[in-house]
Amino acid sequence: MAKILGEYFKAELVLEKTNENPFLRNFYKDRSKYGFQTQTFFLLSRYAQQVELKQRNLFNTVTVSDYLFQKDRLFASLTLNENEFALYKNIFNLLKEKIPTPDLVIFLQASTEVLMDRIRHRSRHFEKDIDFDYIDRINRAYNNFFFHYEDSPLLVITTSNIDFIREKRALKDLIQKICRHREGKEFYVPLKSK
Repeated sequence: MAKILGEYFKAELVLEKTNENPFLRNFYKDRSKYGFQTQTFFLLSRYAQQVELKQRNLFNTVTVSDYLFQKDRLFASLTLNENEFALYKNIFNLLKEKIPTPDLVIFLQASTEVLMDRIRHRSRHFEKDIDFDYIDRINRAYNNFFFHYEDSPLLVITTSNIDFIREKRALKDLIQKICRHREGKEFYVPLKSK
């Protein structure tokens, strides 16, 4: 979705650097052993991207990112033990002050079953053994996080029954909804084309 929106708005596109994390493959084999390294790498990588973005953004009008900086803390809360998470939070809290606040956050909400199907379809080798319970915990954490989110305008889009790549009318409606949404929290259920 970030790529589609980036292209439509002729925006600078910021994607998380999943493939560059040297700990991620091992993390999916042993989350308790590689969790801290994996999360710390992501935190510092995302921080560097966001700080660079803030500096370059003086000249760009639109930027689309496929992640929210707070995402990393959410994952860390689910994967790290108590002591690791305490250390992680200290680092996170030092860094978050320099992160720009988005003008709009879009949360693509889906059922865990749909998420599992999308992960399988994505075909990343290191995700092939990812388990349903882990994704379900992440999904519930995201839903809880965005239920309480108030830092920016938020558009929550139900995506379990829609494919925006195939459903061009739904994508057009979504883009119109994005252009109009400026404040507060709104829930949007796209209509499927007939």
